[in-house]
Amino acid sequence: MDKVWDPLRRKEVALTPEEGVRQWFISVLRDELEVPEHLMGSEVAMEFGGKKWRADIVVYRRDLTPAVIVECKKPEVKLTGRVLDQALRYHSLLDAEWLIVTNGNDTRAFRRLDGHFGPALNLPKYSEL
Repeated sequence: MDKVWDPLRRKEVALTPEEGVRQWFISVLRDELEVPEHLMGSEVAMEFGGKKWRADIVVYRRDLTPAVIVECKKPEVKLTGRVLDQALRYHSLLDAEWLIVTNGNDTRAFRRLDGHFGPALNLPKYSEL
């Protein structure tokens, strides 16, 4: 199997379809949204309901509190409410202001306002977090 360098985990990982989407979105965060690499985490481990989970990407503020949770799916997976529910599960533990779901073809962002998440028209630049 092909491998790809994950700059956040600082190692080569198997290039699965989902990993390809994750690496593409890491580059979007870094190159377009100006997120410093050292303030992103990949495959961030947590425990919820007695199960172990891993958030695909977490963007941290400078004080190291979570600002954005990104859930990546392989390109053929549709971004349904079920995908958003997974990101919301991670939010219940990490308390981020932004949720982003992507399959590489479709990317949707949600921002928490007044305690509820609603669709956002644009992805936030790091300076706007």
